[in-house]
Amino acid sequence: MIAPDFSFETALLHQGLDRIAGVDEVGRGPLAGPVTAAAVILDPSAIPRGLDDSKRLGPKRREALYADILAVAEVGIGHATVDEIDRINILQASHVAMIRALAALANRPDHALIDGHILPKGLNLPARAVTRGDGRCFSIAAASIVAKVTRDRIMWDLAQQFPGYGWETNKGYPSKSHKLALRDLGVTPHHRRSFRPVHNILYQEQSATP
Repeated sequence: MIAPDFSFETALLHQGLDRIAGVDEVGRGPLAGPVTAAAVILDPSAIPRGLDDSKRLGPKRREALYADILAVAEVGIGHATVDEIDRINILQASHVAMIRALAALANRPDHALIDGHILPKGLNLPARAVTRGDGRCFSIAAASIVAKVTRDRIMWDLAQQFPGYGWETNKGYPSKSHKLALRDLGVTPHHRRSFRPVHNILYQEQSATP
């Protein structure tokens, strides 16, 4: 298994660039909640130990690294709402969240390393797309952790307001229990109406209305 390192950032630092931001998003697959992105500029002299793709880390380790990252790095966070996801599609919404995360940094980065294989449209700074970057690049791994913890906390809060859907554990992803709750309890304002399981239930409800 490939482990992330600082080689992408080091190559850019050797080119005279100082502020390298790693960018990643989380939340493209869920049926509910926003898509969330983070941009992280690491200090080369204070890189938290154990950075990795957030999907490879357990919740406690993610939380610990989240705190470590915020203590030593510059962090920006951006979201795209459910309404935006439904209006412009999830891919474009995830790109909007990435651009907002970069804009939320205290100072503009010199270069961005973006997880994935497509650069967001409207990006107004030099950037490189890094396929599977969260498992290859420290800055992107750090962004994946910050984005994951941030969104998980949002979904936990929403779970308190809309009990029964299991968002505190499934984070809005289409688990069996979530889909059953969606059928039994109906659609909330935080569900993505453009996603098929939600759309189908809405269509059934409309068809059943006399």
